[in-house]
Amino acid sequence: MRNRCIVFLLLFIEIFVLGNAASSSNLINSQQVVSNSVKQTGAYLTGIYSDLFSELLGKSKAEISAKIDNAFDQLFYGDDNAQRVYYPVAPDMAYIKDINYNDVRTEGMSYGMMIAVQLNKKSEFDRLLKWAKTYMQHQSGPSKNYFAWHCKDDGTKISVNSASDGEEWFVMALFFASARWGDGEGIYNYKAEAQKILDAMLSKEESSDRTDVITNMFNKNEKQVVFVPVGNADDFTDPSYHLPHFYELWAKWADKNNQFWREAADTSRQFLKKAVHPQTGLAPDYARFDGSPMDPPWGGGHKDFRFDAWRVTMNVAIDYLWFGRDDWAVLQSNRLLDFFDSQGIQTYGNQYTLDGKKLGDDHSAGLVAMNAVAALASTNDNRKEFVQELWNASIPQGHYRYYDGILYMLALLQVSGNFRIYE
Repeated sequence: MRNRCIVFLLLFIEIFVLGNAASSSNLINSQQVVSNSVKQTGAYLTGIYSDLFSELLGKSKAEISAKIDNAFDQLFYGDDNAQRVYYPVAPDMAYIKDINYNDVRTEGMSYGMMIAVQLNKKSEFDRLLKWAKTYMQHQSGPSKNYFAWHCKDDGTKISVNSASDGEEWFVMALFFASARWGDGEGIYNYKAEAQKILDAMLSKEESSDRTDVITNMFNKNEKQVVFVPVGNADDFTDPSYHLPHFYELWAKWADKNNQFWREAADTSRQFLKKAVHPQTGLAPDYARFDGSPMDPPWGGGHKDFRFDAWRVTMNVAIDYLWFGRDDWAVLQSNRLLDFFDSQGIQTYGNQYTLDGKKLGDDHSAGLVAMNAVAALASTNDNRKEFVQELWNASIPQGHYRYYDGILYMLALLQVSGNFRIYE
């Protein structure tokens, strides 16, 4: 009864606040965190972000802050050869490096910027932004305002093509930076930079000759994000690129195409229901727009649950936390955690067929991190064990520290209630 009263009170406050734009930011960025049972309308309306480390594990604010600070310090400022993934470049740039592949990716750069804005690290954010703008973003031609998806650490482009998830996370991080720090001049006018990328996503020329043609980053008919916006690589999608909680905010904040973004959010939620396996909850790396799993022409087993697909778990849970649109997210998070529980919470593998046959034996920190995030939307009793596994996990280091480490860092912020909307 008390929780129901709190919800009604918060909704009354929101109705009042909507008439006062100056107060809206204070509500959305509220520092209050409470239990899962009070999220019915989502954090966008209530300002409530669950802190599962405190709620389920009984950790203190000091312990949680120390955990987050230690992870950031190691991944951004630890040993050059074994710990860090963030590398400053004099005088005012920096890059996030994929150690395993010895390159710099828009995925990592945009995740790094999101981590920085969530932790109020403006210097690191601006350094990453300038490196990405200087070396990765196309300033002219058919790909103008898209980013080359990976480069060498000296800035040389390895591929001129784009991976759609990088642009999506760049846009969201830039909007949050604008709200949190205000807009500066030139490339530090964060909102203007976000809008440039959004405009590019939907403004490329259509052509009947699809070979090597730069296309829109979202298929306008399907209202879905494409795998790569070039040639026939835009004929399918990647479930982990579906970010309905981002599109909801773009529908509110973008200068144009607002109705498209609203529809894209709804479409992505429906797509994810079709893409995941009905028993295991596992998603494929790549899928057709109807949700059916697929391998691309170059192979690689991407019809299965592999490394990209880990992130679907995070996207479903954070969308539910922020907007609470569909209780399907609870069902999905419950069955996914039940599947990994059945595989052994401390020993499950990192790759599977969609029906649950193990393809990889490694127990990866990145997947441990994403499964802990699922607890934000889950009602299972076993969600505590998955959160405990994240708490117990060591900060990733060594050769594979890039992907595991970035997902680990994001999960610490999300599970602790520190991954927030800034408006």
